[in-house]
Amino acid sequence: MSSSNLPMIIQAQKTWNKGRLLGQKRPLLPKHVWAIRVRLELAGAVRNLALFNLAIDSKLRGCDLVSLRVADVFAAGAVKERVSIVQRKTKTSVRFEICDGTRNTLLQWISHPMMIGHEYLWPGRFHDSPHISTRQYARLLKDWVKSIGLEPSAYGTHSMRRTKVAQIYKKTGNLRAVQLLLGHTKMDSTVRYLGVDLEDALSISESVEI
Repeated sequence: MSSSNLPMIIQAQKTWNKGRLLGQKRPLLPKHVWAIRVRLELAGAVRNLALFNLAIDSKLRGCDLVSLRVADVFAAGAVKERVSIVQRKTKTSVRFEICDGTRNTLLQWISHPMMIGHEYLWPGRFHDSPHISTRQYARLLKDWVKSIGLEPSAYGTHSMRRTKVAQIYKKTGNLRAVQLLLGHTKMDSTVRYLGVDLEDALSISESVEI
């Protein structure tokens, strides 16, 4: 048989998502949060601890978190208790609280010698990058979850955004509050983001007696 009559052999390409966990990234559980905090404290990672804490408290998208300025969270020699910023994606304003522990770590970071002369809260290492990128933030997150034995591919920057609101919804069942905290314009977006299903609704209903 001549070579011209042989069937064409096409080299199999590796599927881009082979071995990866796809779909919505999991929120961290409270035990995960404390485990990561302890490791960052023991390592003396002042910036990373402040970044981790604020990521959870603020519930911001990665692009909004990495571009925060010092003036957004710090005024009159103190870290603000509440902050309001305009989201890049929706161009709408969202407010968030900064808890005591997070304010303490932020104050330590803002007072650090490495922060002298910097406008952005998380300055970049290169002159053409005034602040860290979302990719750098994602890499840090992978290191954090890996340090406590979690599967890195199961978590992403949205895990940080979902962590606190997942606990708020679990304890209160208040979707409207979660919608406001996330800065969603539509309730449907909040429902999808949290992964709310019929079982959640029934569990909330069962806890209420009339």
